[in-house]
Amino acid sequence: MPDKNEIERRKQIKKELREKAKLEFENSLPISREKFTQLFDFLDEKLSEYDCDDSLTLTVEFLQENKIEKIEKIESWLQENGAYCDCEVLNNVEEMFEDNAI
Repeated sequence: MPDKNEIERRKQIKKELREKAKLEFENSLPISREKFTQLFDFLDEKLSEYDCDDSLTLTVEFLQENKIEKIEKIESWLQENGAYCDCEVLNNVEEMFEDNAI
């Protein structure tokens, strides 16, 4: 069984790895965390009115309405992170933001 110092060292390593993962996640974002939050709110509202059509139509609509460029880069990032349609943006990507809260 590890001694007290070893247990503390392991806790510190885990903490540092979590912080590093959060920082890497933050640096990978193609738009600001604030814009993502706005996107999640927009999708929440729209998907309560309309069913998901298995595309990123509403996400693209939000990006265009907000004059956000590099839409293809954002779509690629979303797909790399498990979001191939609007409802997956909410179900998969929004959860990542909760897991990586700063």
